[in-house]
Amino acid sequence: MTLRTTAAVAVVVSAAVHFWMWLDFAREDDVLGPSFLLNAVGGAVIAVLVLTWRHWLAGALAAGFGLSTLGAFVPATTVGFLGVEATWDGWEVWVAAASEVVAAVAGALLVAPLLSHRQSQHHPAVGDPHLH
Repeated sequence: MTLRTTAAVAVVVSAAVHFWMWLDFAREDDVLGPSFLLNAVGGAVIAVLVLTWRHWLAGALAAGFGLSTLGAFVPATTVGFLGVEATWDGWEVWVAAASEVVAAVAGALLVAPLLSHRQSQHHPAVGDPHLH
C-alpha cells in the first residue's frame, strides 16, 4: 500500500501545484489555462484510481501522468512548447517536477510486478509441473 500511496500523493501534489498556478496566473492564458486545469482535475481522478483500483492501468496512469506532465514542461524550458516558454524558476516548478518524477517511478513500479505476474501465468517456465 505504501507504493500506491506514494504514487497517489505525488500525482496529487503535481495536480495541486498546477491548480495553484491556474488560479495564480494560468487561467488568463488560452494555452496554459485549459491545460493546467485539465492537469489538476485529471491528477485528482488518477490519484483516486491509484488508491482504489487494483488494476495495472492505475499505475500506468500515474506513470503516464508524471511523464507527460514533465515531458511537456522540459521542452517548454528549452525550445518552447505550444508557444509557451518557461524557466526553472520558483518553488512551484521544482515541487511539481519532483512530484512528477516520483509519480512516474512509483507508477512504473506498481505496473511492473503485475505485468510480470500476468506474463508468468501465460508463459509457464520450461519444466513447470503444471504443463501436463
